[in-house]
Amino acid sequence: MEVFKALDISQFLPHRPPFLMVDYVLSISDEHVSTSFEIKLDNIFVENGVFNEVGMVEHAAQTCSAIVGKSYYTNQEEAKPENKLIGFISAIKKVLIYECPKVEETIVSEAVLKSRFDSDNYSICTFECSVCQGENTLLTCEMNLFIQETE
Repeated sequence: MEVFKALDISQFLPHRPPFLMVDYVLSISDEHVSTSFEIKLDNIFVENGVFNEVGMVEHAAQTCSAIVGKSYYTNQEEAKPENKLIGFISAIKKVLIYECPKVEETIVSEAVLKSRFDSDNYSICTFECSVCQGENTLLTCEMNLFIQETE
């Protein structure tokens, strides 16, 4: 599986450190994305050496929003710092958290776009997402996101 290390993920997500919870895009299409994220000790969602539940949900949301963020550009050359997106979780329909990862572990997430409504400068979407660490499923969820391009 190709890792898009040259892809500047911040061009496709409306998040910035210390709130950026995705390191790499492993694969991406118009309806699917896979990402990875290494849990570091200084992460704002780490408590007692564990990446907490809120961090897990935020990581899942950022993974999902990469699909929509990608669609605002036809190629990487069009992704420029002045292109800005904002986004938020508008609804969490279902979330099951089985386990939280520890510091220095890497989690891998898979998200699938279930539905999407586009307006002139915003998108409302429904996604299903799962977060795993190795063979263990840590989280499954279904959520709605609102993503808007700003000028």
